[in-house]
Amino acid sequence: MELEGILNISGKPGLFKVISKAKGRVIVESLIDSKRIAIHSNSKANTLQEIGIYTYNDTKPLSEILDSIAQKENGKESISHKSSTEELSKYFREILHNYDEERVYISDIKKIIQWYNIMQSVDLIKIPKKSKEKSKEKSKEKNKKIKN
Repeated sequence: MELEGILNISGKPGLFKVISKAKGRVIVESLIDSKRIAIHSNSKANTLQEIGIYTYNDTKPLSEILDSIAQKENGKESISHKSSTEELSKYFREILHNYDEERVYISDIKKIIQWYNIMQSVDLIKIPKKSKEKSKEKSKEKNKKIKN
């Protein structure tokens, strides 16, 4: 999944898309309500492509996590980020079975699921081609078994 130009800005809800860059500031547009604002170079903002999730072995890029959610949900909306702690933990364990529970907090899981749902609502979620091909093969196999 391509996350270039998508920002999370500390203190502002939702995600933002970079529209233009100027000296000392960046113009961004909210993915939620399409309002444009200028953020200054001293603002705390991260591009989503910089973010990684701790596992017991290494760090997984956020793009891989979002791809896994897209595959699980077949490109549709996932569970709500306001679900119970147990439900969120169980869901995230299905997505990334070896995430480090001591370093990945429930607030992080909520953000990831909320970001996925925001991106899905504005059609930025694309199912990777590999998983599309696998799901087509599985459906072909099921159809063969049903016919036989």
